[in-house]
Amino acid sequence: MAKKISCGLLVILVLAGIGAFAGWSWLQGQISPTPKGKAFYVRVEQETPLTGVLETLKQDGVVRNPSALALYARIKKRGGAVQTGTYQFNPGMTANQVLLTLRHPVVQMVLIPETNWSARTSRWLQAHQVTSAADYMALVHDPKQFQKDVDFPLPQDSLEGYLYPDTYDLPPLIGAKETILRQLKAFQEKVYDPLGKPKDLRRLLIEASMVELEVAKDDERPIVAGVIENRLKINMPLQIDASLLYGIQKWRALTLRDYKEIDSPYNTYTHKGLPPGPICSPSLKSVEAAMHPATHNYLYYVAEPGTGHHLFAATYPEHLANIQRVKQERKALVLHPVAS
Repeated sequence: MAKKISCGLLVILVLAGIGAFAGWSWLQGQISPTPKGKAFYVRVEQETPLTGVLETLKQDGVVRNPSALALYARIKKRGGAVQTGTYQFNPGMTANQVLLTLRHPVVQMVLIPETNWSARTSRWLQAHQVTSAADYMALVHDPKQFQKDVDFPLPQDSLEGYLYPDTYDLPPLIGAKETILRQLKAFQEKVYDPLGKPKDLRRLLIEASMVELEVAKDDERPIVAGVIENRLKINMPLQIDASLLYGIQKWRALTLRDYKEIDSPYNTYTHKGLPPGPICSPSLKSVEAAMHPATHNYLYYVAEPGTGHHLFAATYPEHLANIQRVKQERKALVLHPVAS
């Protein structure tokens, strides 16, 4: 009797083993890599069950059988929801590679420079596959969508000047809205709140943005802000090249003809007073300079070649002398270039 029971048990065990082997073989076939292909990104906008993401990956040619891969994940204790983020895949990945990738969203640190105006930033973001330039600019010109997300007043027409320049984790496909939200919140945390929630914010940012594009050295930012204030007090044209360049949306050398003929409210050679809006998103240093401009009698400045500094003057004859000095310095640099 014992021998019969032992034989029966052995048969059952053998059959179970054969069944398990067959099941495992089937599973291995269902989760085997698809044909190789080019890498691409998938954006998960909110925490999503694993099966939902695997269904998407099946459509993209990365997964053969989502249910089989989900079963394999449970066996390997790698199941669970997929977190919000951007993930990079390519057809031909193994099951283990797919599951490992779903635990590690892409991190992409993107530097948005202080000297960028929004259109330049939009092209930079598109190059990094963060968002399309068109989507970004559409939201830049729709500030009302973001007023509920910040504590400071937003303008009606454009977010230019409020999009804080910084280094952000902006993975591909994160989109224009999330990118702008991060910039606006950074502006509140790093500029608006630390500076005591300044009044007349728009005027402050217009002046700060001009300082940002005109000045390279932090110690000169308050001086140039003081020049702007001095010119405004006597109703003298600001004559800020950077403002005119913003008006034409190009960064290039200007000609005498440009100063006279470019018809733009940002042409501060032909239009007195401040331009109608900020011309870039300024750094904290530039905003501080606009809040606390230096007190002096300067009305003019000219950049010294190769130094990043400026020569300042109170009178036009002094300014002409500084211009002549700069010309001589440029000539000397051409004749005797500094070794790098």
